[in-house]
Amino acid sequence: MTTTEIITVDFVEALSERYLAYALSTIMSRSLPDVRDGLKPVHRRLLYAMLQLKLSPESAYKKCARVVGDVIGKYHPHGDGAIYDTLVRLAQNFSLRYPLIDGQGNFGSLDGDNAAAMRYTESRLTEIALELMRDIDKNTVDFRLTYDDSDEEPVLMPAAFPNILVNGSEGIAVGMATSIPPHNMHEVCDAMLYMLDNDEVAVENLVQFISGPDFPGGGIIVSPKSSINQIYTTGKGSLRLRAKWHKEPLSHGTYQIVITEIPYQVQKSRLIENIAELFKEKKLPLMDGMRDESAEDVRLIIEPKNKLCDAEVIMESLFKQSDLEIRVHVNMNVLSSKKIPEVMNLKQILEEFLSHRKIIITRRSQFQLDKINNRMEVLEGFKIAYLNLDEIIRIIREEDDPKALMIKGFGLTELQAESILNMRLRSLRKLEEIEIQAEYDRILKEKLLLESILQDEKKCREVIKQEVKDLQNKFGYSSTIGKRRTNFEEREETSASIINIEAFIEREPVTIICSQKGWIRSVKGHITDFSSMKYKEGDEAKFTLHCYTTDQVLIFTESGRFYTILADNFYKGKGDGEPLKLLVNMEHEDEIVNFHIAKTGVKILLASIKGRGFVVSSMEMVAHTKMGKQVLNVTRPDKALVSVEINGNMVATIGNNRKMLIFDISEVPEMKRGQGVILQKFKEGSLSDLQVFQKENGFSWSSSGGKKRLEDNLLPWLGKRAAGGKIPPTGFAKNNKF
Repeated sequence: MTTTEIITVDFVEALSERYLAYALSTIMSRSLPDVRDGLKPVHRRLLYAMLQLKLSPESAYKKCARVVGDVIGKYHPHGDGAIYDTLVRLAQNFSLRYPLIDGQGNFGSLDGDNAAAMRYTESRLTEIALELMRDIDKNTVDFRLTYDDSDEEPVLMPAAFPNILVNGSEGIAVGMATSIPPHNMHEVCDAMLYMLDNDEVAVENLVQFISGPDFPGGGIIVSPKSSINQIYTTGKGSLRLRAKWHKEPLSHGTYQIVITEIPYQVQKSRLIENIAELFKEKKLPLMDGMRDESAEDVRLIIEPKNKLCDAEVIMESLFKQSDLEIRVHVNMNVLSSKKIPEVMNLKQILEEFLSHRKIIITRRSQFQLDKINNRMEVLEGFKIAYLNLDEIIRIIREEDDPKALMIKGFGLTELQAESILNMRLRSLRKLEEIEIQAEYDRILKEKLLLESILQDEKKCREVIKQEVKDLQNKFGYSSTIGKRRTNFEEREETSASIINIEAFIEREPVTIICSQKGWIRSVKGHITDFSSMKYKEGDEAKFTLHCYTTDQVLIFTESGRFYTILADNFYKGKGDGEPLKLLVNMEHEDEIVNFHIAKTGVKILLASIKGRGFVVSSMEMVAHTKMGKQVLNVTRPDKALVSVEINGNMVATIGNNRKMLIFDISEVPEMKRGQGVILQKFKEGSLSDLQVFQKENGFSWSSSGGKKRLEDNLLPWLGKRAAGGKIPPTGFAKNNKF
């Protein structure tokens, strides 16, 4: 019988230890890229698996399912969805500035469409991906065992170019994140060449070459140069990126606006929906319509209201309200060569990369030198064999152990003796002897060159410089993909302004009518006779409001939220109207408390059933979205009860316990949001109604018979806020309403 040992561990300590292990795993093996090759482990394994499958740019495409299967089986034991998503992104020319995978088939679109299933798509490596893995077979990087110890995988890629800058990277780890935008290869190469030529380099020198990010979809960076330089100096910051557009003239002096490039990672379909929603809400008064004429290239058409509308004004309004302008956040947080997460500036990133290249060149040179030494040893043995050819042949033919005799008789090494024994008979020609000497002389020169690289740091720098120049010639401005796509145009952030739609609406008097069941409509003019108004069966009028088409109507509901609708946007006509819940995102059980007009200087007293309330400015209640604005905080079963415009200096409150209290309005604080203060205290009961009035005029109330009366003797009910109150005047309405 076995006994179970129970170990007592502090819960916080155990949780901390396990969470730390998870956090480190996320940071090191999933989310943050290595500064040297700019790759995360999944990218590295995917590219290496494709290299092993010999999927070079010259080879035939291979099914993505085969590639994903190899990656899962050999290197990365995770879900096929995650690996295929990675493959798809590396093949999208709108996601990566320099795609690392050449895809054939449907790999998604700028509209946000998903790629086809992996069994339908095919892929192979691009030329630039091969540059990331160039010389990987020459002992340039370390290898480690895979997860099941059955194979080996590279710890790092040799990386002939700084992929971390050229293609950028994004990732979210535990407690940290990275967001590095892509850059232009030609400019990055210029910066590296400058660093190789100069010992003392500052970020200020490098920004002369790297002017800013270069996004795959183009666009225009409108942030000032100083802001961009600040990002490269600190490694953090943000910049503004907007769409590229031009004015296209049409017949009869008219024109249309054509958008040809949209900001990085903005989905075109969502952008169109966003603009359509703004247009529907009449927030783009100078725009008459929009259509999408995109094929392979982006072509969005904006139609102006008329030919007199200024295209600049239309676009500035769109930039302010839609994703035609976005803010790109930059956080150059990477894993350093010491495997430590660190936010680096531009200089530090390039220094780390060039140090990496120096190590790669050194290891490659040593590998090649070892091979040359090995070959020279063999060739020297061949030369000895040709000088003693007859004796060598005799030994091979007659002796039992020719290898040992050759080593002893001619001073050969074991490698030389083995090579001579493996030599073919056809190689014993005189011409072959000449070729051996020529090869020996040639590789001797290579040996001297490699030794100079290993011994002289300047020589090593020259090799790195030449490789950077070759890379620049291959993928720089002169190549098909090397031309800069993102341009610059400095603009002040405050220059964009939203066009006020009220300026384009004719100011006319209207009456807003809301029924008991929440159906709302507007009728021309300020009407007073509602007898001819028709409603749905079982419905009747609840609220009416005289206003103008340019007014913002505030709708207060039991949830304590205010919703804002332009008076001109209400249903017009002779019908029953439309449900208010179609215009705003009200909760199903929410009911309307009151209507107000947003006016500067007007203040409103809000109160809940629990008898709490405060004063708020009507302009503070304006909501800019359909979700409304929470002003009075209430929690069910409590709910908002009343909202009254302040046109006096006294407040009269009455509860359902039939106690009335009158106090000065100055005792109620003005707030922007909250529960408020206690207006009247109730032991058992709640607030039923309140009224704001002028002290000298007295307050009005309804008798049980419905007759309106005025009371100017306030003394019986006068007190301080939050008092209990006294019985109301004789004959006060039994429903406890003023």
